Amino acid sequence: MVGLLLSLAVVLVLSRLLGALARRFDQPAVIGEILAGILVGPTLLHGAIANVLFPVAVRPLLSAFANLGVALFMFIIGFEFDHRVLRGRSRTVATVTAGSVLPGFALGALLAWHLYPGHPRGSSGIFLVFFGLAMSVTAFPVLARVLRDRGMHETTVGGLALASAALGDVLAWSGLAVVTMLVNGGHAQWRFLLILPFAGLLLVIRPLFRRLMTRAEAGAGHGGELFAGVAAGLLVAGALTEWMGLHFIFGSFLFGLLLPKAGFERVHTEILGNMQQVSTSLLLPVYFIITGLQVDLSKVDARGLGDFGLIMLVAVGGKFGGVLVAARSLRFDPRRAATLATLMNSRGLTELIILTAGLNLGLLDRSLYSLMVLMAVVTTAVTGPLLRWFYPRDQIQADLDQLRAAPALSR
Repeated sequence: MVGLLLSLAVVLVLSRLLGALARRFDQPAVIGEILAGILVGPTLLHGAIANVLFPVAVRPLLSAFANLGVALFMFIIGFEFDHRVLRGRSRTVATVTAGSVLPGFALGALLAWHLYPGHPRGSSGIFLVFFGLAMSVTAFPVLARVLRDRGMHETTVGGLALASAALGDVLAWSGLAVVTMLVNGGHAQWRFLLILPFAGLLLVIRPLFRRLMTRAEAGAGHGGELFAGVAAGLLVAGALTEWMGLHFIFGSFLFGLLLPKAGFERVHTEILGNMQQVSTSLLLPVYFIITGLQVDLSKVDARGLGDFGLIMLVAVGGKFGGVLVAARSLRFDPRRAATLATLMNSRGLTELIILTAGLNLGLLDRSLYSLMVLMAVVTTAVTGPLLRWFYPRDQIQADLDQLRAAPALSR
């Protein structure tokens, strides 16, 4: 117990220090927290730092905390998704999402075909599908934070990026569920048939949560009961999908996705605030440390550097290039099209979760996993500098002023 408490204290201090350092360089805190995990891992001094700070006996307990943090995080992603953002611009969002997902998936699968002989892990077909998914994902939570920090969330480009990233994430998690099901296909296949009754059960209990949320929204108490019910629900949902062989993140995500949202703005904000406080302040930093302990860049040779160059080329070319073409087809000017492409190319924590799932499923070896994590860090880190170039703050303010003036002119 002493070792666990000290290790958690170290996690909190490291994540705060490097998160603050990242913000000093106009980077999201998640960049510093990911780097904290990598720096204490085997990349430096062959793991000597990790052995002192995080003894082997403590790591299973840290992994349990990390998984709990991911379950809360996946619930938050589902709960934050609002289908109303698609109203009136579904075609535009679908076009950008297609440009974001399809080229990245196709190029990722092609790269996987090239990499597979050097990293053979299970079925080549499943490996190709998984790698395509990993290359086509966008970090919705990191993107939302970047947009708010830069005041872009109310602009046309920012709103479109957020809606497209949310839709893309739904597709990515659904695809990951299918991949997980295929990998675990030889074990208790009959459990997969329970996914439809499971989704039906969530729809059945939805009215119960609606009543609790209605009372809480009206200020009639029951806030504690509601939060406890939501927390228990997301954990049970995660446990059920894990038992089905679909991975616990899918159940937590689906539970958050199906909870009522419209008309419960205050309750929605309170639930998210409580969940995010627990998740981002304590549990997710543990996840970054656990991730870093599995990243080893010290053994990257010339071949590894070549693989990393191809990974970066496909990652940026697929996402940035695909969105750029899609935005231009929608008649966005070059600057705003490049801004949208830059936003959709950010990966962050969402990428890490998919990569870690692939590692645990046996679809990635440690060397390829390490290179993919590095790609996630780089593509997220370059988002800020590129945005300052393509979409400076004076242009953001000019676009906001124009949007605010439009209703007045229409009157």
